[in-house]
Amino acid sequence: MAEVLFYHLTESRLEDALPPLLEKSLERGWRVSVHLGSEERLAALDAHLWTFREESFLPHGSDMAAHADRQPVLLTLSREAANSATVRFVADRAELPVLEGVERLVLMFDGHDQDQLEGARAQWKSLKSDGHELTYWQQTEDRRWQKKA
Repeated sequence: MAEVLFYHLTESRLEDALPPLLEKSLERGWRVSVHLGSEERLAALDAHLWTFREESFLPHGSDMAAHADRQPVLLTLSREAANSATVRFVADRAELPVLEGVERLVLMFDGHDQDQLEGARAQWKSLKSDGHELTYWQQTEDRRWQKKA
């Protein structure tokens, strides 16, 4: 069973919160996929990850480009991960990815979007009933993550 973490965005946008989490994942040697809900969001996040901070480089690519299987961080619209990621992030109302071989699933949702809140609640219930270990993290005012459940 995958370890499942729910990340409730209350103080920042996905574009601000996701890059540091991806950096930490790469520091730990994990292969990562980021599952998104639209081509527009994928393209915007792809561009943002190249420029989000001047002093850093976050190697990534999308499954719409060549060599998707070689990417340490893969942006995708698919439920599969061409790079065999064992850590999968889900955002932007994307469908849950295939969990076979996944060690960690991170669901990020915007606390100011009622549809995303309801979707996260439904995913919590479904994943809990499937026997996954779930934790819930919420942003504090200073944009740190605090474990709530």
